This record gives sequence, structure tokens and C-alpha cells, in this order.
Amino acid sequence: MDFLIHVDQSSGVALHRQIYEAFRGAILSGRLRSGEKLPSTRALSKSLGIARATVTMSFDSLLSEGYIEAAVGAGTFVSRSLPEDLMRPAMETGDSGSLSDPVLKAATPKVKARSRGRKRKDGTESIVSTGEPSAVQGYRLSWYATALRSREWLSFSPDEPNVQLSFGRPAMAEFPMRVWNGLLLHHARKRNLALLDSPANAAGFRPLREELAAYLSRVRAVSCQPEQVIIVNGSQQGIDLVTRVLIDRGDDVCIEDPGYIGAQKAFEAQGANILPIPVDKNGIVVDKLKQHEREREGFSPQLVYVTPSHQSPTGVVLSVPRRLELISWAKRVGAYIVEDDYDSEYRYKGRPIPALAGLDHAGTVIYIGTLSKVLFPALRLGYLVVPLDLAEVFTRAKWLADRHSPLLEQQVLADFIRMGHMERHVRRMRNLYEQKRKLVIEALKTHFGGAATVLGDAAGINVVVRFPSELSDDEIVARAKTAGIGITSTSHCYLGESPRGEFQINYAHLKEDAIDSCIGTLSKIANASRI
Repeated sequence: MDFLIHVDQSSGVALHRQIYEAFRGAILSGRLRSGEKLPSTRALSKSLGIARATVTMSFDSLLSEGYIEAAVGAGTFVSRSLPEDLMRPAMETGDSGSLSDPVLKAATPKVKARSRGRKRKDGTESIVSTGEPSAVQGYRLSWYATALRSREWLSFSPDEPNVQLSFGRPAMAEFPMRVWNGLLLHHARKRNLALLDSPANAAGFRPLREELAAYLSRVRAVSCQPEQVIIVNGSQQGIDLVTRVLIDRGDDVCIEDPGYIGAQKAFEAQGANILPIPVDKNGIVVDKLKQHEREREGFSPQLVYVTPSHQSPTGVVLSVPRRLELISWAKRVGAYIVEDDYDSEYRYKGRPIPALAGLDHAGTVIYIGTLSKVLFPALRLGYLVVPLDLAEVFTRAKWLADRHSPLLEQQVLADFIRMGHMERHVRRMRNLYEQKRKLVIEALKTHFGGAATVLGDAAGINVVVRFPSELSDDEIVARAKTAGIGITSTSHCYLGESPRGEFQINYAHLKEDAIDSCIGTLSKIANASRI
């Protein structure tokens, strides 16, 4: 028989693999039917102009996987034992042949490319094939996945390391890499084979948990035992574990408005009933929580999520009276407080305010810490401090999520803290970031005059600024990106109506001599007219 396939000798894909994929796709799509005879390896190699051994290698793979069968003296045939419902000609399913990969076209889109979501009473989505009305086969997403799919908020774009002012990056060039590498090498040279195994305790490397407990006692006034510390892969995993352990669908969860979008979406995806609580110059408005309590009979929120040391995104710091008021209220109504303390190390005026967990003596606060802003984002190590009676269940949840965090990095981090490197690094970076913040505010005054308003307290590694413009927030962000400036609109942080022209500007990783020019470029963009 004649069978036309195309091979590209300039492609990076091996020829035998191209032939294999072509035949496999043709069989699964129905182009080659069960029992149909295939061309001989000699004839096929001649027609393609390639070595017969290459074709034979392809046929051997198809034969070993059961797509084809050989009969001595008769030739090679498409296997007669393939399930008929997997071998549908493309015309029967309405496939226009728009997919270039025959394997992908045959294997997955037959149902999914022409499917639609059907909502169940509980809100989950049943994905039902429309290609075969007489034999409908349903595919169901979980409630969690449906919640993620139905809320368009997260997109993954290519890395852009050269963008200035991009959100959330610390000054990684200032990290003491030589010290860190020396500690890594020290542990690697020990040839400790235990590093290659899974640790017995999913809560994390015991010496690191001890060092973190001592560190938090010194710098955040958080008194805790190592048994309360759970090592996680960054604060976002900590938030995820909180949702898994504490939240059921329909539970009331109070969050700051505006607030951190990663927490918002984690709670929504778990099915929580989100109650936005406004933020003023002193942080979350506890009186609004009390108002909900008065107005809703049986009001009993499961938790309140806050970022008290440097509110995300406004930058305000929760005052001490407001902290004590929040703890008292949460204790009375039986709600947990989830304290996300993501960059508390960087405060540039006044004395550091103790963490909520340091003021709590009733097991009300669950504390989340991360090292992404202090050290470097790729480290992917953070920690939870949970009430002692919750330590075991959180450890089990951590084990189910990913078994354990990287062990070598945990050992290095334990040494880095124990030897004083982390606190020295934080002190140095605090001075550097304070200077950069001053330069950003000076540049905003120079280029925007009185039109720009800086919000929040002198803390963190970013500032929030409002300025007027004829352009929409999206247009400003897009034009800034084109100019190599990565600012972020705060509009996505608001659950209700968001103010126009409010942006987060990250300055931590900028060189000091680049700050003025970046803000100057941003000013020109903001003052441009809409085309």
C-alpha cells in the first residue's frame, strides 16, 4: 500500500521518532484502520529517501507498544486488538485538522476541543463531549479546579529579568553569595547520604526549626517552641495549608480589602465565603468586624487574614492598639488570625512593632513567614508557626502536599542563621532599602510635583503611589512595560471598587543611579495623552 507521511531532515526531532509519531497518530485518529496493511520497511525507506534501519527502528517501537502486528510472510498490519472507540476517523468528530501534531490531535482534543462545561447544582463543572451524542462521556473537574478556572486572574508570562521596578524582587546582587556557597559546599563535601533521602519528619529539618524559633523570639517577639514551626515552600504554600486544614466550603473568612491576591484566591478556591474588611491608615478596621457580628446572627468567621507589618498593598502598619483589639475580638468569637509577616524586617521609622503572634497568649494566631524578600525568591523556603495543638495536623497536611522541603537548603539556612549571617544581611539591607526609598520619594516629587501621593508607612521594599492620568491603569502598565519599567496596578487587590491610578513600585533591586530616570520615564507615560 502507499501511505504518505512527511519527514523533516532539518528538524531537531530524530527521523525514526518522526516516522513513529506519524504512524501512531494515523492509527489513533482512524486514518489507518484496524487490520490495515502497512508498507514494507524497504518500500517506505525508498520513498522517504532514508536508511531502512531508521524505518525498522520506528516499526520496532510501534510493534513493541502494540500499535502494529507482524505476520511472517504476510507483512505488517495495524493491530486488530486496539479499542474501536479510540480509532475514530477525524471526519466523524468534526475535527478540521487544525492541530499540527497528529498525536495530540488524536489523543486529547477529540473530546476536549469540542467540549463544554455544564454546571452542577454544587457549582462544579462537568465537561461533556459534544462529539458523540449517542454515547456521552462526562469528565468532571473538582469544585476547587472549577473555582480556579472560573476566575481569570493568573497568567504566566515569560521571565523579564531586565524590567525595572518589577514587583517583589529584593536586591539579589547584594546577597552574600560567597558565604552561602561556602556553606553549601561545606555540607556537600560531607557526602552525607541522608541528604539524598526523605527526612522522617515532614515539618522540616529540626536544627532549622530551632534556629527559626530563636530568631523569631529575638526579632519579632514571637515565643514558640521548635515543635510549632513547620517548614514550607514559601508563604504561598503556608496559605494553602491553612486553607486545607482550617477552611470548609461555606466558611466565613475575613480578609483585608484591598489585600494580597494570593490569599484571596486561595480562600475563594477552597469555597470560603469571603468578607472584605476595609483598611485605613491604622490597618484593618476591627470595628467593621464587630459590625458584621452585630448585624449577622450567628456570625462566626473561621479566620481573619491580615498583613499587619506592612499591609499588602497599601503599606500601612497595623497599630498596637488595633492589634490588641483584633486579638481580643478573635479570641471572643473563636476565629483564628492568620498573620502573613512577609517583609517585617524592613521598617524605617520608629521601633519595630511586635508581631501579632508575639502579643497572642491564647493560641489564636497562625504566623506565616517567608525568606523570599529577605534572602532570595528562588530559595522557596518559608515557615508556619502554629498553635501546639495544630502542629501535628499541619505536619500531616504538609506531608500530603509535597512530603518535605529541600533538605540541603534547610541545613545551609540553619547555619546561615546560627552564624549570624542573616541578621547582618538584614541590617545592611535595611539601610540600603531606606536610602532607596528616600530616592524614590524624592524622584516622585521632582517629576510629578504635587500630583503624586505616596501611601503607607516607611516600611517594606515597595511604595504605593497614586497619580492622575488620562490613561487607564492597564494602558499605563502596558506602556511602562514597553519602556522596560514593571509597575503593578493595585486594582486587582480590591474586592470592591478600586481607585484609579494607584500603583505599586518596587525599588529594592534598582541601582540608586537608575531610580531618577525610571521615575522620570514613568512621569512622561502618565502625562501622555490617549492615542
